Amino acid sequence: MNNNKHFKIYKPYGYLSQFVNNGQKQKSKRLLGELYDFPSGSMSIGRLDEKSEGLLLITTDGKISNYICSRGIEKEYYVQVDGSITDEAILALQNGVEIGFDGKKYMTNPCKAFKIKSVPNFPERSKKIRDDRHGPTSWISITLQEGKFRQVRKMTSAVGFPTLRLIRVRIGSIYLNQMGIGEIIEIDTPTITSH
Repeated sequence: MNNNKHFKIYKPYGYLSQFVNNGQKQKSKRLLGELYDFPSGSMSIGRLDEKSEGLLLITTDGKISNYICSRGIEKEYYVQVDGSITDEAILALQNGVEIGFDGKKYMTNPCKAFKIKSVPNFPERSKKIRDDRHGPTSWISITLQEGKFRQVRKMTSAVGFPTLRLIRVRIGSIYLNQMGIGEIIEIDTPTITSH
């Protein structure tokens, strides 16, 4: 009998995508275990860095974790960037941009990217984002099938529009929908299709 447990959560800003502190520098860091009493053996599928928010899947089943990480499953992010993003910048993101990764130059794969016309309705973040008095901001959607460390942030910087807020809204066919920050929902075995 399969007793594995699976959850989808809205990871808040300021949390690491892990359950144990594995470094001296991380003593004061906030971990996922503070949000809920997850079963032992829980692991996050993929990661969101400390400053990123949104959909994170947690499972006690290593096979599911490996499947999602190795199959090029789409991950969609809504990104608030500094400035009024141009069509040229969107095109560059779609075609792939050069970023630094592991001390080397890396060309990102072509991806889906578009400007979001109206401001998405997300809960307010715990740490304030600068407001429009300091100049315009834009929201864009970026969908990747790869996931290098801090890739989305590096991509928007590479086209001249640094990321202010980053929220993952979809992993394959699983959506964040209207979840609140820090909300946790237990789900059946995730059937992840690419979309």
